[in-house]
Amino acid sequence: MTYTLVALGAWVEQVCRKKWTAMHEAAKVGKVDILMLLLRNGGRVNHKDVTGVTPLAVAAEHGHFHVTEILLNCGQSEDSFSCSVLLDAAGSGNTDCIQLLLDNGANPNLPSITGHLPIHKAAYAGHYDALKMLIPLTTKKAIKEAGQSPVHSAAEGGHSRCLKLLNSENYRDMRKSALYFAVSNGDVDCTKILLAAGAKTDLDPLCCLLVAVRSGRYEIVKLLLAAKADVNCYFTVVSDTVFPTALQYCLKDEVMMRLLLNNGYKVERCFHCHHDKTFDASDNVEGKIPFCEFMNLCCLMHLSGSVVRILLDYVNHVHICSKLRLILEKQKEWPEICEILSDNNHHHHLCFFSCRYAESQY
Repeated sequence: MTYTLVALGAWVEQVCRKKWTAMHEAAKVGKVDILMLLLRNGGRVNHKDVTGVTPLAVAAEHGHFHVTEILLNCGQSEDSFSCSVLLDAAGSGNTDCIQLLLDNGANPNLPSITGHLPIHKAAYAGHYDALKMLIPLTTKKAIKEAGQSPVHSAAEGGHSRCLKLLNSENYRDMRKSALYFAVSNGDVDCTKILLAAGAKTDLDPLCCLLVAVRSGRYEIVKLLLAAKADVNCYFTVVSDTVFPTALQYCLKDEVMMRLLLNNGYKVERCFHCHHDKTFDASDNVEGKIPFCEFMNLCCLMHLSGSVVRILLDYVNHVHICSKLRLILEKQKEWPEICEILSDNNHHHHLCFFSCRYAESQY
């Protein structure tokens, strides 16, 4: 059909609104015979579309080795043979195309306009063999200047095998971001690899544990807690609360809440406030949002009973302030809460008198 159209006078260099030509299309689909027919009838190898993309870049992006080879041999200019071509080839994962471009002078350490290197593209796309090829050719200096590690890219793409390879090569300059993206993506395998390699859990402004809790990722939360993530961390960018931030993100999730509470969450902080003057001055709660005021939000009031009921399983003796009490009295859990508080107070007094008796005997 292409031959018939050309024979009847079809213009080979006809462009669409984006200046895309038949040469670009032939390079995209990888049709060598059509490409050769176009070349013999005036097709130009250096024609750029509106974004500056040449047929060579298209062929590299789609991993068509023979088309790439033909275009290079047909006089692809140095101007159109830019770093983006190797970047596109790395994204396709075709190692033959990558090697061909390298053999023809492509520079793996030349960043694109966005600052990415070919190694970033291969890591993000999960092309293990291409990544293995590019690692020894990519300098640490180029990675540092790019401002992003390929570990970051592999974690963002969710490719655990590539992460293992990169960790073995010591690309660790942006480890904190890599763990953050692994956790954000809910990727358990990548999280395990990074934690095993020594990634720290608390280097990002929003701690990885809070990201996992907010997303309901139980397995990742367990991994982070096992790696000594701080269950009592605070995220003060949004709001500065008296109680540790993690609880905010799981008020509707009892399983997640108990996971935090079982791992050392400071439950007593939820009952510290400036109401009724029941707090210790050393608590430094002034200017911070206490739990009672947080739960007083109209969208959360209906949860107050169930949340406080769960919290009481993890403390011996607490004082319910007047503000929190007003909310709880309207909840169906209030009678049970009263009973627990009464039992706890009774237990507290018994312990007090037992201790005094033991002291007197001693």
